[in-house]
Amino acid sequence: MKFLDLCKVYIRSGGGGGGCVSFRREKYIEYGGPDGGDGGTGGSVWAEAVDGLNTLIDFRYQQHFFAKNGQPGMGKQRTGKDGDDIILRVPVGTEILDEDQETVIADLTELGQRVQLARGGNGGWGNLHFKSATNQAPRRANPGQEGVERTLWLRLKLIADVGLLGLPNAGKSTFLAATSNARPKIADYPFTTLHPNLGVVGVDNTEFVVADIPGLIEGASEGRGLGDLFLGHVERCAVLLHLIDGTSETVAEDYHTIIGELEAYGGDLAEKPRVTVLNKVDALDEEERATRLKELQKACGGDVMMMSGVAGEGVIEVLRTLRQNIDNDRLRFRTSEEEETWQP
Repeated sequence: MKFLDLCKVYIRSGGGGGGCVSFRREKYIEYGGPDGGDGGTGGSVWAEAVDGLNTLIDFRYQQHFFAKNGQPGMGKQRTGKDGDDIILRVPVGTEILDEDQETVIADLTELGQRVQLARGGNGGWGNLHFKSATNQAPRRANPGQEGVERTLWLRLKLIADVGLLGLPNAGKSTFLAATSNARPKIADYPFTTLHPNLGVVGVDNTEFVVADIPGLIEGASEGRGLGDLFLGHVERCAVLLHLIDGTSETVAEDYHTIIGELEAYGGDLAEKPRVTVLNKVDALDEEERATRLKELQKACGGDVMMMSGVAGEGVIEVLRTLRQNIDNDRLRFRTSEEEETWQP
């Protein structure tokens, strides 16, 4: 449960306080008149994107969020206190969905972005509010407005520039470990990666974020393997890096399996810019490289690069190709001060 990207929460805004019916009762003031105050406004429920969070694990332990009610009005023209708001602090990239899990209420993609999920009820008017020349002693007051109760879903989609795609054991985690300081789990069995990993990759004085997600298999859209829910973490990426295991005997079928799952997932994920790479070429001789490369080029109908994440062969060329597919406003450029190493 270290990584949680989907959770259900229950929220309720505060109800408004009722108005007060009151009259002045001073000894030496005749016909004092009404002095009932208005009720306070109920607290609202907000969601805010904050820094320092990359998972929804906090909502694993608390799912109910209720704002405070407004206090009722009182005599001597005293207005009730407003209820305190409550704020759901979520990571940047969180989608807020309605109970049907389809209607998007808000998409918090920027730091500090806020959205009101449930507005607090208005406070009721006291009898002072109804005083007029023809009604100098009103004996009525309005009740406070009730709060709003909702059931919502929070879904986290990581903010990354490059998304890694491929079958299990295609070398995605190895590539991330070889090009960044991230240390994902690497082993020689399928589904080693069970939750997404992020790494910052640098090339030619620029840096961008790479997201590694669990591998897809045929039928992932129908729930096989770990399913395709993790594809949501690469929806915001500018370019996708599709890795194919070069040691596989069916590289063309492996390619079509991933493309089929992207199309079944829907949206514009299948239309995103994509860089196709034949990985693990260090385990192939020249003849096998040429055969697999030609087969894969025929399957995808475009250019295919070759790379070995373990040996480092072709890694820089792949990173430069990815960098060309990312807009400059998404890149982080290193300064000359950052490049200098500290020396005693």
